[in-house]
Amino acid sequence: MTTSAPKGRLLRGGRAVARILLVWAAVTGALRLLDVLLPGFRMTHWWQPTVCALLLGLLAGVVWPLVMRIAYPLAFFTFGLFGFLLLGAGTLAVFHTVPGVEISGFRTAVIVTVAMAGVGALISSLLAIDEDEIFFRRANRRRRRHAAAPDADQPPGVVFLQIDGLGFDTVRRAIRDGDMPTFAAWLSEGSHTLTPWHTDWSSQTGASVCGILHGSNHDILGFRWYEKDRDHVMACAHPTDAAEIERRHSDGRGLLSGDGASRGNLFSGDADHVSLTMSSIPVLVPKTLRHHRRDRLGAGYYAYFANPINALRTFVVALADVFREINASVRQRRAGVVPRIPRGGWYPLARPGTTVIARDVVVSAILGDMLAGRPVVYADFLGYDEVAHHSGIERFDTLSVLRSIDQQIARLHRASRLAPRRYHVVALSDHGQTQGQAFSERFGETIEAYVGRMCGGAPSAASGKRRQAESWQINAALAEATKSGGLIARRLRARVEDAECADDRPRTTSGSPGAVTRVAPGVVAVVSGHVAMVSFTEHEGRVELETIEREFPDLLPSLVDHPGVGFLLVRSREFGPVVLGRDGLHRLATGVVIGEDPLLPYGPHAADLIRRVDTFPHCADVMINSRYDPDSDQASPFETHVGSHGGLGGPQQRGFVVHPRELPPLGEVVGAEALHRVFRGWLTELGHPSPAPVETAVSEVVS
Repeated sequence: MTTSAPKGRLLRGGRAVARILLVWAAVTGALRLLDVLLPGFRMTHWWQPTVCALLLGLLAGVVWPLVMRIAYPLAFFTFGLFGFLLLGAGTLAVFHTVPGVEISGFRTAVIVTVAMAGVGALISSLLAIDEDEIFFRRANRRRRRHAAAPDADQPPGVVFLQIDGLGFDTVRRAIRDGDMPTFAAWLSEGSHTLTPWHTDWSSQTGASVCGILHGSNHDILGFRWYEKDRDHVMACAHPTDAAEIERRHSDGRGLLSGDGASRGNLFSGDADHVSLTMSSIPVLVPKTLRHHRRDRLGAGYYAYFANPINALRTFVVALADVFREINASVRQRRAGVVPRIPRGGWYPLARPGTTVIARDVVVSAILGDMLAGRPVVYADFLGYDEVAHHSGIERFDTLSVLRSIDQQIARLHRASRLAPRRYHVVALSDHGQTQGQAFSERFGETIEAYVGRMCGGAPSAASGKRRQAESWQINAALAEATKSGGLIARRLRARVEDAECADDRPRTTSGSPGAVTRVAPGVVAVVSGHVAMVSFTEHEGRVELETIEREFPDLLPSLVDHPGVGFLLVRSREFGPVVLGRDGLHRLATGVVIGEDPLLPYGPHAADLIRRVDTFPHCADVMINSRYDPDSDQASPFETHVGSHGGLGGPQQRGFVVHPRELPPLGEVVGAEALHRVFRGWLTELGHPSPAPVETAVSEVVS
């Protein structure tokens, strides 16, 4: 049976008045100290610090939330710093209203503002035993303001917390080595159990999350793929494409339908409450693709940044993460660690957006969902996946991010005691990651350039560039917060619109026809982690093996002999779907293997998973999977990553679920659609009503 959230020192009464008085006294003392130390700031009478401290407290408590409604987009983009600039202007106005206070200008006012927020954070820390106590005190204040009334008849709610990219093998070692103490405690107490699940061939967030939330991931070939009939590259992280993918797969009865919440996801799961969800960005997704949502704009992250101490803390922690990234990169270079990739440029500044800001905002939104008593919540923590791409799946700085996520999960588990209903906390991953030296680094050219060269295209010097960060959560937040038509809003929305476009990444902007880059005349190549997809645009539909051999005689022999290629999927006119490897082939229609089975290193489910993809309408003419080496447990991804995923081979295809023992066991789960059925079964077992058929739901809305 699931144990209740640990009691610990959840809350202690009688501190609210003490905190107010202590903060007031501390700010008064700090103002006296600044009067002595800060040039350009002077108070001429003894009573001025006391009065100014009171006015500054009112400014932070009343004016700051109003300021954040206006300034959120820029405050978020600058780690909350822009909000302090606006609050500094308010501080300057306050000092000008108090007779005798002398302040030289705006810069001095901002320094005073930041100092006052720091004093407030310090007093909060002194009144709490540790940082967790600060979190729970704020949670309790939110409960008193917003929590729903308890209802004893409600079935237990479920909070699904996804740690993006964390494989089963890695999580087991992290539990063993003390990097995930919350999971370790759950398992040792016997309240939860850890179970693996096997991903689809496309072991990436788009296919996995769509399958888990909507019960279908049919025709999702990768994180991006080419659709020949539209001459368009679909990208899961592009808002219009994400909305189109959800439209194709949603039947209105997703996992989160019926007042559920989606936080930080690619897709909504038919939730009524969404934030940082790519498929539901109101300013970028066309009206014809939108679902009705009841949340006000920015509800989750506004609740977090409305507190100036939260903004200051986020800024400081984000700044620390920048230095942590720089330190980790320097240490890898000095030690000669391989595999590794360049991590300079803007990446150190972009990384905290995912590892700190989006994480804190998502946690705040989940807390609000639990206090509101919402039946099902699904949230994605993207930080581990982001750092593992750049650093490696078990490097020290990657595990540091994992420990911070584990801490947040522990806080949410404890905070569930404040909710009006009981909650089960389920942790899971959408896939794992397999480590290895990038294909372009190892062989001197990208797979796209290689395919183009084998098809008669001009040699390319492309080095496999990629965007510096998996920033789609940040892009979603910025877009949600920029609903106005002003210049800044338009520029921020344009940034999201172009997020998946690059010179080396063939993608049409806004679905424009005829704009996809050809690597050779009539040849398009698109990559998604450990999978590359080749399409021949001069032919309609699926191009058969015999035609490819006739028109591009060098392509298939060169690919199967390449040391970075594991196997190919092609369609034969005579034999149907065929998997080709260096030393053998596997005819999927009959199961006949000639020579060495090319699927042997990829597990017992490989043939079934590949056979399913062969039936997809937009399956590429040639599907390429990278070579996996079981001895070293490594593979070379087609994107410039250290840890990567997207195909078959190694840890990337093994996700995990940590769930309460009170819920039925998973059994053997193969594919995200099967995991959706398990989760739906859990909700039914707990007493949640089954989603109404689409026709019924529509008729109820009309009536």
